[in-house]
Amino acid sequence: MQKGILFFLIIISSFFCGQNIKIKRGIVSLEGIHVAKMLYKSGEYTFMDLKETPIFTVKFVDKSIVDSVRDSYIKLNRIYNREKTLDLDYISPSAFSGEEKSAVYTCFKALKIIDERGINIKNLDELFQNNPKRKLDNKTKEAYTTRSKIDKLNITVNNVGEILSNGVPVGYFTNLPVSFGSEDTISDKTFVDIEIYDAKSKYIGKYITTTKQLKTANGKTYTLYREMSGRASILKFPTYKAIAERMAILDPNFIKVKEKIEVGEVVKDGIIK
Repeated sequence: MQKGILFFLIIISSFFCGQNIKIKRGIVSLEGIHVAKMLYKSGEYTFMDLKETPIFTVKFVDKSIVDSVRDSYIKLNRIYNREKTLDLDYISPSAFSGEEKSAVYTCFKALKIIDERGINIKNLDELFQNNPKRKLDNKTKEAYTTRSKIDKLNITVNNVGEILSNGVPVGYFTNLPVSFGSEDTISDKTFVDIEIYDAKSKYIGKYITTTKQLKTANGKTYTLYREMSGRASILKFPTYKAIAERMAILDPNFIKVKEKIEVGEVVKDGIIK
């Protein structure tokens, strides 16, 4: 009973706190007092003073980092001094808030660059001087670390199934479906697993088409593109490139990042390529 009452009070409190901030016809009001104006154009919110002088912009970013992990944040930029852009976390008054409400709520509650007197230039300048760090959870941090490793590898897959890192052959796929070459995703309904070998024809692992799992030679497994929620789309089928990238992360000995990538000759079906 007490838990129920506490939950009810929290909801009521959140509701009334949310009523302090209003946005109507591009005018931002706090407790019924007009404090700023805003304009939305080409995916960007421009915040202005009441004389309609543009002061700063807010742009929402939602991007895929790696596999099913996505990152959402805002880019804050001063119009009168554009030498720096800040990537910042944002907050929303409720789970169902759109970008407009979230942008205003973040500027008021979190960043404090809008207050009852209008746009606070002093706080805005201090924000850029301090350059606050984002608060990323462990999953997102790990995804960015993985992304950094993948970017250094610069993996591509050519039209004969060879895997290249920075332009150098480092391995190849076998058991490729008939659609390979015309499609870059593995969508064929086949029970034959796609295998991966390194440049010296050492077995690295396989992609199990029935379960969408990667399995390395040493027994590690990884499911590509788990079901996602929120803004993220559900990615049903991985690309050959994504499989090679993830296999390189699962097996660090598959492709090693050096100043210059060194690999042996690519041997396929007994023929030195």
